[in-house]
Amino acid sequence: MSDLIEGKPQSTGQESKNLSLLLWIGTIFFGFIPGLVLYLVKKDDAFVLAHSKEALNWCITAIIAYAIASILTVVVIGAFLYPIIGLCHLVFCILAAVNASKGNSYKVPFAIRLIK
Repeated sequence: MSDLIEGKPQSTGQESKNLSLLLWIGTIFFGFIPGLVLYLVKKDDAFVLAHSKEALNWCITAIIAYAIASILTVVVIGAFLYPIIGLCHLVFCILAAVNASKGNSYKVPFAIRLIK
């Protein structure tokens, strides 16, 4: 279920790989903030820009999922969705961090592509 963009490693420098790795690790703990900061600051680096867009898209999707789960807590099912969403967030961020450290772009499977 690993969706790589074009499926091949890109020619990237070590700094780009490290920034993208830190971006995804930061996304686990700080949500959309690392993605937004790198999206605004590193527009000249295509690899970091692609990862920051993907991280922002995933965070927006997760926020929407949490909002839906909050609404569904009225009928009790929402309480069960919170840990599932959190686990998906953790797993997808770790998969993306591993791919970023290898120099691959990663496409989160369930993310809504609002930022292109």
